Amino acid sequence: MAEKHRVRFEPVGIEIDVAEDTTILRAAAEQGVMLMHGCKEGQCAACKSFILDGDDVEHDRYSTFALPDYEKEEGFTLLCRAHAYEDLTIELLNYDEEMIQSGLPIQEATAEVVSNENVTHDLRHLVVRLDEELKFFPGQYLDFAIPGTEETRSFSMANTSARDGLLEFVIKVYPDGVFSRFLDTEVAVGDRLRVTGPFGVFTLRDNPGAELVFVGGGAGMAPILSLLRSMAERGIDRKATYYYGARREADLCFHAELRELEEKLPNFRYVPALSEPGDDAWDGETGLITDVLRRAGLDLTGADAYVCGPPPMVEAALELLPALGVADKRVFYDKFTTTGEG
Repeated sequence: MAEKHRVRFEPVGIEIDVAEDTTILRAAAEQGVMLMHGCKEGQCAACKSFILDGDDVEHDRYSTFALPDYEKEEGFTLLCRAHAYEDLTIELLNYDEEMIQSGLPIQEATAEVVSNENVTHDLRHLVVRLDEELKFFPGQYLDFAIPGTEETRSFSMANTSARDGLLEFVIKVYPDGVFSRFLDTEVAVGDRLRVTGPFGVFTLRDNPGAELVFVGGGAGMAPILSLLRSMAERGIDRKATYYYGARREADLCFHAELRELEEKLPNFRYVPALSEPGDDAWDGETGLITDVLRRAGLDLTGADAYVCGPPPMVEAALELLPALGVADKRVFYDKFTTTGEG
């Protein structure tokens, strides 16, 4: 058994035990403490924190864009890559008091493939059935193990709960991606896959009366669709708009369901936009989805914003939304990464 050390998080006053062979973020998740995080791969900096006391910390490989060397020397750390080799006190720079102690236990499970179908030329709709119950919050994700490798990939659920054990995923297929190649050429109905989770903090915060703005692209459809489906099931009638960007009309998915959600949720509006409509007989919005949002001329003061999709789109939205009035702390996002793909 690996030796364990006590890690205290300030300013929330929560303490956990962390084994030396487990990252601090993973240990927290296993103990129901939901710390802010994104990629879990040392790329996005969502879990960046500061070491107040103790210095015997080792890090798995990470991007120096997320943690530059000078920040590491000053005492900053990435909890998703950090291993504690002594007792530590860590200051959380980014945390959500509403969420931090609402974590669900991390489980490992086996899932049988029910269907694996294209919904666009590069998006796959994967449906699996779990052998056992797994609880999660809408907007969270699971890690899939790639058979025959030590690799895992993370994908968000598109549904709201594992009814009948079923889970839905919308997965982008990259030409030379490790999981993409596996999904495209090997995964068949009846196959069994190992999954671990739930992870993620891209969940709907309780903020009655606040307007909701969703901004998505590509496989960012999955967690936002989960949140919208959850709103319909729970009868949440907050004013909400979903801006979704695609290249061509053929790249839009779940279009009919989103139009139906406009009927179920009277205060909800779906705004798809095409960046390269070409010869499509398209009479909707055109341009990058952030440009569409900017042109709308909205005052989003007091609104909550949820952003999910490719990193360039997320970065553009994170710059735009505060300019439209959304408080920085009310912008929640998932930035999809492609570590090891290709």
